[in-house]
Amino acid sequence: MNQTNHNPWLHRFAVLTAFATLGLIGLGGLVTSHGAGMAVPDWPTSYGYNMFALPFKFWKGGAFFEHTHRLLASGVGLLTTVLAVWLWRKESRRWLRWLGVATFVGVVLQGVLGGLRVVWFKDEIGIFHAALAQMFFVLVSAIALFTSRWWAERRAPSRLEADFQRAEAVLGAPLRRLFLFTTVLIFLQLILGATMRHQHAGLAIPDFPLAHGKLWPDTSAAAVAGYNAARFELSGENPITAFQIWLQLAHRFGATVILGAVAACAWRARSFGTPRTVSARHENGWQRAEAVLGVPLRRLTLFWLGLVLVQAGLGAWTIWSNKAADVATTHVVVGALSLVTGALLTIIAVRFSE
Repeated sequence: MNQTNHNPWLHRFAVLTAFATLGLIGLGGLVTSHGAGMAVPDWPTSYGYNMFALPFKFWKGGAFFEHTHRLLASGVGLLTTVLAVWLWRKESRRWLRWLGVATFVGVVLQGVLGGLRVVWFKDEIGIFHAALAQMFFVLVSAIALFTSRWWAERRAPSRLEADFQRAEAVLGAPLRRLFLFTTVLIFLQLILGATMRHQHAGLAIPDFPLAHGKLWPDTSAAAVAGYNAARFELSGENPITAFQIWLQLAHRFGATVILGAVAACAWRARSFGTPRTVSARHENGWQRAEAVLGVPLRRLTLFWLGLVLVQAGLGAWTIWSNKAADVATTHVVVGALSLVTGALLTIIAVRFSE
């Protein structure tokens, strides 16, 4: 693809759709954090009214968050539809046109899942709804990347000299695998987090860095009964189960593994093209690899590491604040950004080795 194929307005529209999707994920997080998923008990109507004509007297409490979420979801659906049609009519790359179709199918499915969550009153649907939202965000963000001028002007390493290819083959392939592995870990972690949020049992482990006052909590029936008695006495919260405690322990362990994996990605990208493994004969090619591939990956991986560090801090803050809605929702949004950053890094690394 050359520069003349670049459509700046299509790219800007794709970026707008991606940002709107991130806002929708954040608003969905507020709905869950406020326990407002059923605040509007019917769908596709709202309190029996057309969703777009709901009187303002109903816009209060949890209904404000749930109804606003529905309206923004409709807006994202409209943006996605326009994006898909625009790609189909104006985009020369066949695979990208079909990617636009996939986003349209995804947003329709997401809307149906959201409605079924209300109609069937099933928390489990909310988990699938949250997971699909993350995948949809990745898909739209990828389209924004594919329609960018940077992507259009970038050349694949196969068009450069043999030394460049050799440098990329030695260092680029392990980096791609590490990016992909870490991104998959983040996606699984987000699904685990969505499962925890839709359990509606509050904080199964109310302290951090300890867990019920210990490095490893007791999950026997007697211990869990004691935890529930204390929870009810202090705040009247719903009872928890040993499974929910194990779920949160797995989430904490996953966060530690992801932090280490992203740090490894940042270190690996930082050392890309370093001269310690370069002979004088191949030095020029490796310097080119450093300039073309290393610089954008270094910057993005450092940004990724910063996001994951913030995410870890927000996770701890969520516990210390007794799952304050704004903190928990920010935790969700930063998690989505971490996933998309990893996905785009993987795509960019693959692009350089075409």
